[in-house]
Amino acid sequence: MVTVDPALRPSFSADPTEEAGLDALTLGRRIRELRTNKRMTLDALAAAVDRAPSQVSMIENGKREPRLSMLLTIAAALGTTVDDLLKTDAPSERAALEIAVERAQRGPVFTALGLPHFRVGRGTSDETLQTLLSLHNEILRLHRERAATPEEARRANVELRATMRARDNYFPELEAEAQRLLTAVGHTSGPVSHQVVADMATHLGYSLHYVGDLPNSTRSVTDKRNRRIYLPTEQSASRDSRSPILQAFATLLCGHEEPGNYAEFLSQRVETNYLTAAILLPEKDTVKLLTEAKSLRRISMEDLRDAFAVSYETAAHRFTNLATARLDIPVHFMKVHESGTIIKAYENDAVRFPSDALGAIEGTTVCRSWTARTVFHVADRFSPWYQYTDTPSGTFWCTSRIEKAKEGDYSVSVGVPFSHVKWFRGRETGNRAVSRCPDESCCRRAPDALSERWSGQSWPAARTPTSLLAALPTGTFPGVDQTEVFQFLEAHAPVS
Repeated sequence: MVTVDPALRPSFSADPTEEAGLDALTLGRRIRELRTNKRMTLDALAAAVDRAPSQVSMIENGKREPRLSMLLTIAAALGTTVDDLLKTDAPSERAALEIAVERAQRGPVFTALGLPHFRVGRGTSDETLQTLLSLHNEILRLHRERAATPEEARRANVELRATMRARDNYFPELEAEAQRLLTAVGHTSGPVSHQVVADMATHLGYSLHYVGDLPNSTRSVTDKRNRRIYLPTEQSASRDSRSPILQAFATLLCGHEEPGNYAEFLSQRVETNYLTAAILLPEKDTVKLLTEAKSLRRISMEDLRDAFAVSYETAAHRFTNLATARLDIPVHFMKVHESGTIIKAYENDAVRFPSDALGAIEGTTVCRSWTARTVFHVADRFSPWYQYTDTPSGTFWCTSRIEKAKEGDYSVSVGVPFSHVKWFRGRETGNRAVSRCPDESCCRRAPDALSERWSGQSWPAARTPTSLLAALPTGTFPGVDQTEVFQFLEAHAPVS
């Protein structure tokens, strides 16, 4: 059984502020306060520590964390000690106010609203800062109030995505577990067939049963008591029929217990999906294929899909697992509904996804100039769509495809920063777009000419999703009717 630690983070170089529980803003303000109290100019302090004034300014503004050696030098120049610099309280009430405002500017509310960063100077009164901080806190409160029902899920999603980013979406313990299972059934290379999957079930001591009355809210049901896995007789044309079986295996192999909260439920789902993909696209073979493709500068999601007989979305997901850890390529991934709503997203390449005040990405609307949206307007849906997009955070190249589901069409996109496009097929594309989001003039506000002509003259009837007014699904397994599942198991249990 695999032991998974989703809270694991990669290690970084020693940082004295981390041990002290001190943030860079407080440290910077303490240095500035001590410097100004000694009537020392920024240039004088910079000269004393043998650094450029701009570098010292970044430290004082909390934009750079100095190493211990630099802290010792700064402390000596200011006639104090490192212990004094590392005190966690703000040096004054004014400094505490400035720190709070600066922290607000770096938070999700300012980011979501696209507000420009402003510099707090000596001439900025305490009253002005208090007002700005009060407005920020009220906006944050209103956002939280509006998101009260799904707040737990959205916060859990934010934390889980941060964990995935810290690990570059690569989980070696799950890779090892997938390889153990593949080895146990004698699979050496090539696509994982249905027969291999059936052999895995036998190896794990489970039998597969296809039934016509599987509960509507489930993809499979596992009977642990009788070691049976129930699956639907009718297979969805848009889903790989091997996936529900492998997902059931994954839950067993990861040793999942009934989730105690929504965060645990989401974490288990990520582990299950990861292990399923790692079985369908084994690490050794997948890395070999991708490494060869990189050397030839023709990495392609289509080639990865076809080589292992999986869906485009599974291939794209799997690529994000291995791109950074094994190929040294930062990457982002998006699954977007035809309405423009982000369903899934992941990034470690500094692309700037839209987010709400809680920092959540899922459920927000992506810019209509991004590849994930422009692909819906492409006439040829049988060929991959490539595009460069210039954004405020840099230029990114993406490849995208449309996939169908009962809920409508979705785009699945994989993208990389401009400096890494050289490894991919499709880099020669002339398709290019410009996105100014989160600037409202880009997507959130209609052009002035259209607004003047049609404002007040239209009344669209929205296609309201049934989930709009529904509470977040509750229960041990959110969205699953537990009574229905228990009744199903009782009806299908073997007679002893």
